[in-house]
Amino acid sequence: MTTAPQIHVVDDDSAVRDSLRMLLEAAGHAVQAYPDAESFVADGMKGNGPGCVVADVRMPGMSGLDLLRILQDRDIDLPLIVITGHADVSMAVQALKEGATDFIEKPFDDGVFLTAVTKALARSERDWVERSRVNGIEERANSLTPREYQVMVLVAQGLSNKAAAVELGISVRTVEIHRARVMEKMAADSLSALVRMVLELEESGRLLHDDEAG
Repeated sequence: MTTAPQIHVVDDDSAVRDSLRMLLEAAGHAVQAYPDAESFVADGMKGNGPGCVVADVRMPGMSGLDLLRILQDRDIDLPLIVITGHADVSMAVQALKEGATDFIEKPFDDGVFLTAVTKALARSERDWVERSRVNGIEERANSLTPREYQVMVLVAQGLSNKAAAVELGISVRTVEIHRARVMEKMAADSLSALVRMVLELEESGRLLHDDEAG
């Protein structure tokens, strides 16, 4: 992990916002604070590292629930913890149903709050590492020539060199050369490792079809 997690605190109450920021910074976290969800949307979603969002569920303008939906619509994988007063628990429960990581009811215990943040950051870091790993696989796959990409996919489907040669209308020797280059470029130390990479690209919707690979 080379990117320090960033915690984004979004609350229209300056006293609460400053209190949370100081509590988190005292615990060793990097924090950015915003007076409303609109400010966070404008300035806080530009990074792509791990982190989490702590937001009041009810604020003037955009609510914490609205913010959760925007994060999801933009495919921004930042766990969101909502803070709620007693009258807004139903909104917090709805946020939980829609994908919020946790909700904390005011007044909350500092230890309970910090534990929720720690869990959210742990999840974010795991997801970020995994996403970075798959991005690396995709980048290596994109470095292949169109023919190498075709050979990779056919080999990962279980075709022999001979069968792949027939499928592509090329010689077995040419398939062998492409296959060796694929293994090198993909940094695959075994056929099973290559197959797993192709399966991950397929599962994540990143595996190119023939017309895209060409």
